[in-house]
Amino acid sequence: MQNIAVTQQRTADVVRTFMARTYSWMSAGLALTAGVAYLTAQNGALAAQVMDLRLPLMLAQLALVFVLSLFAQRLSSAVAGILFIAYAALTGLTFSALLFAYSPTAVITAFATTAGTFGLMSVAGFVIKKDLSAMGRFFMFAVIGLLVAMIVNLFVASSALTLGISIVGVLLFAGLTAYDTQMLRNLALSGISGEQAERAAINGALALYLDFINMFLFILRLFSGSSRD
Repeated sequence: MQNIAVTQQRTADVVRTFMARTYSWMSAGLALTAGVAYLTAQNGALAAQVMDLRLPLMLAQLALVFVLSLFAQRLSSAVAGILFIAYAALTGLTFSALLFAYSPTAVITAFATTAGTFGLMSVAGFVIKKDLSAMGRFFMFAVIGLLVAMIVNLFVASSALTLGISIVGVLLFAGLTAYDTQMLRNLALSGISGEQAERAAINGALALYLDFINMFLFILRLFSGSSRD
């Protein structure tokens, strides 16, 4: 019995260490994004340049995500960490536009709401007993459907569709937060360590970071009534 208890404690320590490392990377990314967005918005000349280069910056963001996702097992943890930080910084540059499009109250309220929702869903994903792995395919098709709806709305510009997309987006990325958290916990339970664990922590941080950022954007759209004219 004592050996079993010791083994369980070691397993819990491994999971705790891995999850702490993952959330540390994610928190660092969010802090960098927020800092870069704020500093960019405070510099009129830089903000104007960012607006002019917004499309290339967004394409660079997509490229970094694809590289990190597709080559996660081939990149060293050092390279993966640099790419993740670069992605967070680029996101901060593009997000600076939000500080001009929305009031500070809307942005702060949306961020606080996102943080609370993300925290609750992360805890749910960590402690829930039901296996969520079967939901992976559903989430993949749901994201694709959401993207299609967003593209269609670019042409029809329907306020009702915009509201529906925002609500579905919040629910979808809240669900993905729980799903990704459980997948990361299961990954830690598999016994990864060393370089492999560090690389997995960075990749996991990226997944959670994307869940948070996308949830924040959809929640912010729900608060669009507070946006500036």
